Amino acid sequence: MIEEEIEGRVLVYSIVGCPHCKAAKHTLKERDIPYIEVSVDKYQSAVRHEVKERTGKSTVPQIFFNERFIGGNEELQALIADKAKLDELVELIKTTTPPEGAPKEPDASLKKAEDDSEAAGMDFKCEPDEFAKLVAEFKAAAIIADNRKGLFVQKNTFLGSQLVMYLTSVKHLSVEDATQKGQHLIDHHYAHAVKHNGGFGNNDKLYRLLEDDDSNALNHGDASECLSKSVNDLGEDLRKMILKIYNSFLSADGRKVDYDGIGKSEDFKRYEEMTLLLHRVKIEDASREEKLAFFINVYNALVVHANVVRGPPNNLWQRYKFFNNVRYIIGGQPYSLQDIENGVLRANRKGVGMMFRPFGSGDVRLKVALELHEPLIHFALVCGAKSCPPIKTYSANGIADQLLTAAQSFMEGDDVTVNTETKVISVSKIFSWYKEDFGGSDKALVKWLSVKMGESQKKTDMKKLHDEGKFKLTFQDYDWSVNK
Repeated sequence: MIEEEIEGRVLVYSIVGCPHCKAAKHTLKERDIPYIEVSVDKYQSAVRHEVKERTGKSTVPQIFFNERFIGGNEELQALIADKAKLDELVELIKTTTPPEGAPKEPDASLKKAEDDSEAAGMDFKCEPDEFAKLVAEFKAAAIIADNRKGLFVQKNTFLGSQLVMYLTSVKHLSVEDATQKGQHLIDHHYAHAVKHNGGFGNNDKLYRLLEDDDSNALNHGDASECLSKSVNDLGEDLRKMILKIYNSFLSADGRKVDYDGIGKSEDFKRYEEMTLLLHRVKIEDASREEKLAFFINVYNALVVHANVVRGPPNNLWQRYKFFNNVRYIIGGQPYSLQDIENGVLRANRKGVGMMFRPFGSGDVRLKVALELHEPLIHFALVCGAKSCPPIKTYSANGIADQLLTAAQSFMEGDDVTVNTETKVISVSKIFSWYKEDFGGSDKALVKWLSVKMGESQKKTDMKKLHDEGKFKLTFQDYDWSVNK
């Protein structure tokens, strides 16, 4: 549509991995409308705040023709269908220099210092772990075997005394030092006791390497040779890496993901290697903020990982199996998607269709679960809205603000609507499934929404209906095909 040089500019605020952003950019390219992309996730929060101030929205994409605000992808598609209006805007950017107040590409000084999403994981450096080397040498000594205890045979196990003997005879350690070494392997999730509690001892009790467990976890495999990272760094790295991969195989129009292509890529193989570091991550003593950021990032990465290797669920039974059986080994313990969402992030509450809490009274994972549930996680676990929050990777530093932004982004769209004439408030089915997290009653839920929602006419209308106490709350059907 535009062949000659233009005086103005089209600016698209976006983030990496946002299908709606990709669809908008694809539409502009199809019509030969040049644009400048500002990926707000690569900038400090000041840029996000500027977008919110200019548009009244927390979501992306947001599109400007010079100073003229178009809206998001839906508004762009409507504009494309209106030829007269589109021609007017194209003529504007052809002939008119953007006025002083028009949005422009942010100053480079506002870019984040850390690696951005596109580079995530590419420069991952492996610092060798001395205990990984010890485990490899111990395995090569052919001591691990099937051992009978009572009526049962425990596969791929070893006696505590066998490890101590190996360390004293081959590594020339004292019995005391060898026993401490064995305890270190337990503490750092290289091995665990079989059928008994307590730590490691120079005894005839059985132990097994974590990698020798019979597990269907997607990150099951030989122990990584690298030192594990901190909770927050590892969670961010995994999420950024899988987001970069996802973005690379997202179709130009943002409608399809080439999961087969992802599975064959070298980047994905690198990602799978990185997930092995989850085996030994120290999560028990992490702060609430660190656990929130870590488990949200890992949950979202696990969903993409499972879609690649197992395929997306297509019916009710497949979805049940998907959320209950898809899992990672984290800190020596298995965590399914249900375990992460309902066990950890919802402080061990029953999820949809669950008869029991995820973690029983003796479950060691209770030490990891949050003490108090966090309602805002429902807007950060896999974006299913028609537009995306301008944060896709979460950090412990500022997690409260990031989660609130994600929630407000969700509530800006059609997942929450208010009709003042009919006094009907219509909300996503998510609020029905997890009403307990939002106060437990219709009135409490509407109060929660009116408090958390970003400043807007919708918020004003919501608050008015709540205060009057005259409203009808309805729940929308959930479109499970959104994230396929």
